[in-house]
Amino acid sequence: MKKDEIGQLRISKFNYKLPDGKIAKYPLTERDSSKLLLYRDGKIGESVFKKLSEQIPAGSLMIFNNTKVIHARLLFRKETGATIEIFCLSPAEPSDYALNFVSRGQCSWHCMIGNAKRWKNEPLLMRIETRSRVLTLEAEKLSAADNDTVVRFSWDDEACSFSELLELAGKLPIPPYLNRPTEEKDEETYQTVYSKIEGSVAAPTAGLHFTDGVMRRLHEKGVVTSELTLHVGAGTFKPVKSETMDGHEMHTECISVSRKTVELLLNRKKTLVVVGTTSMRTIESLYYIGCKLQMNPQAQPHELAVSQWEAYEDPFGGNITPEQALQNILDYLDRTGESQLITATQIMIAPGFRFRFADAIVTNFHQPQSTLLLLISAFVGSDWRNIYDYALSHDFRFLSYGDSSLLWKNTGLMQSEEQIGENDGQNN
Repeated sequence: MKKDEIGQLRISKFNYKLPDGKIAKYPLTERDSSKLLLYRDGKIGESVFKKLSEQIPAGSLMIFNNTKVIHARLLFRKETGATIEIFCLSPAEPSDYALNFVSRGQCSWHCMIGNAKRWKNEPLLMRIETRSRVLTLEAEKLSAADNDTVVRFSWDDEACSFSELLELAGKLPIPPYLNRPTEEKDEETYQTVYSKIEGSVAAPTAGLHFTDGVMRRLHEKGVVTSELTLHVGAGTFKPVKSETMDGHEMHTECISVSRKTVELLLNRKKTLVVVGTTSMRTIESLYYIGCKLQMNPQAQPHELAVSQWEAYEDPFGGNITPEQALQNILDYLDRTGESQLITATQIMIAPGFRFRFADAIVTNFHQPQSTLLLLISAFVGSDWRNIYDYALSHDFRFLSYGDSSLLWKNTGLMQSEEQIGENDGQNN
């Protein structure tokens, strides 16, 4: 489908009734005891997550997002008693995540501000107790536009990195729809067991069900696993407020994909299972990055960023194969001497999207009228409604701390707005 057709998709077609009682406020005590919905070729069943390996063919490749959630919420108290929340979203200076986190003395971030009207232009101060001393963290507003405020942080102890400051003084953000404060146990349960690379302000929640035992059984079966990084931004919770998708601006997120992962994708012989919508957005973005490199082999990293509508404006008409696109990326890494492809993606995956790589996805159950649900609909067609109706009527738990599903790509359904929307008018 073309951009104009996708742009006219009405978000009301992707609505369903989600009772508050179906939203999991807390995870299960044992991660892998979650229910697992199974969907393939129009058929729906269920299992338990600890038996996931039974559903994945031997020799498959599974891709995980290894991002780690940071303590992104900083609460400053003014002398008047007002509390100002500074929610760190993405690094401004240095703009590289790794360099920013090791900054000593000063750095700046793009932030959202809570109680913003109470913060004029005065610096905010916070005293932080470390193992060796008490230091002072200062926040200064550099610029503000809409929900993007650039804040410069400075502190009087260069022995302490910004990453260490966040761990000491920040709070772990949990999804707003949980309607509760962050608790101590969220520090463990809201991170995947394979999280490594700091940078997200929300967890890639499809991975929260995995345990060391589940991973071991996958490896014992001969499933190959690899990782990539997409730092999840707060935009993942951004509601679609426009009636049609052409009025919605997708969030941009930083991605990093290793040479090893690209090589595994290029050389794989069997099924590709991606874990989560973040991994899906990253993997499918690689095709368009490879197309850019076909046109401009000398492109800079920022020129490789995938825009929102790029998948629907393919100048090659789909004539570049996925294998050629991946080879273009490997050639680029050879020329630059880099081991990682680092850029960004704003890709929108909606009904009509052509998947180039993924055969199946492990994912949770998403909010009504969300871009995440659009992605699922693009993958399974109008059967998304049957899947969600089954989950609602069979006591599945929804959203971040809820149950999981293994969905296989439905290649038999046309994915037009008309089909997706048929028989769902009563639910809008």
